[in-house]
Amino acid sequence: MDKIRFMVVSGFLGAGKTTTMIALGEHMNKAYGKVGIIANDLGAQLVDTNLTQMSGCTVAEIASGCICYQMDNTVDQIRRLRDKHGAIFVMSDIPGCGVGALDHVYHTLADNNADEFILSPFTVIVDPERLRMIMPEHADINLPEELVYLLQLQLEEADLIVLNKCDLLTDDEIANYVRFLKAACPGIPLLTISALERTGISELCDFVTTHESALKNFSVRNNKEFEAAEAKLTWYNRRVFFKTNSGAKIDFNQVVDDLIEEIRLGLIERKRNVPHLKLFTTSGNGDYNKASLIGVDYDIEYAQQMLRDHKNARMIINARAVCESRPLARLIDDAFDEICDKYDLDCQVFFTECFGMADEGR
Repeated sequence: MDKIRFMVVSGFLGAGKTTTMIALGEHMNKAYGKVGIIANDLGAQLVDTNLTQMSGCTVAEIASGCICYQMDNTVDQIRRLRDKHGAIFVMSDIPGCGVGALDHVYHTLADNNADEFILSPFTVIVDPERLRMIMPEHADINLPEELVYLLQLQLEEADLIVLNKCDLLTDDEIANYVRFLKAACPGIPLLTISALERTGISELCDFVTTHESALKNFSVRNNKEFEAAEAKLTWYNRRVFFKTNSGAKIDFNQVVDDLIEEIRLGLIERKRNVPHLKLFTTSGNGDYNKASLIGVDYDIEYAQQMLRDHKNARMIINARAVCESRPLARLIDDAFDEICDKYDLDCQVFFTECFGMADEGR
């Protein structure tokens, strides 16, 4: 049996890992061969799984834990995508701020499954706004220094760095970011793309299908600074079903906007932040809203908004916040209450989880 290629896509919260995997998957399905995507997170009820399925890509899900610590499950999922769906290339993201999979995943596969898998370059996605945290201007975007350290670790881990969201930059700005990355990460290949506008995706496909990981010696085992950085983050996941009490159709795009705004105000009031907040809202029949927020100081980003008004909708919300778990849960509950009162909505909650990496008992 021919070997299957596998690739991990890492990167900072909100850098566009999922959008990049979808853009790359859609291109590769036409130009290279069948591709499978693994959506991975520490929690359950994932926006990324739903969004990837809506794109038409073949997707599997590994929830409730990083692939780093579910290697048997990871290998089984890769094999299933190969054997059941005919995938010849599989890629997976990793949760949180994504550091450590080179050691835990790539080296484990190289040691135990070298006859079965080819390891494509360990790919790290960076976005211009977060990159400014470690550039000479040292931009303050209201994230703790521990998370800045995580971004530096990600770049050190990479076989390939991909500067995303270049559609938001001028040519001179792109050149400035490229100069910085080449100086800060000498010897690491660099590509520039816009996953949203599908530019640079062909070049990315060519690189990851013709190169392999260098399997560099990189580890964060027993790294106290890394543990302190991860401890700053809280995971929040919820799945709900809304319906209008009157039976009238309403604009759920506005519901999404107002819900995010209520969460934003709650975080600002508590002097906290959310490096990545994602909402996926759909009424079915292909009509959906995918909204993201990469910090309390930023505008909402949309992959797509609903085209029609609806009587009901289901929503999945994933948040990765720099906020303690209990206050985060309370402020999101308050935000949902405000929205239900404003739009006269009945809200059925089917699933909620909220936890910090440092929470006792986790």
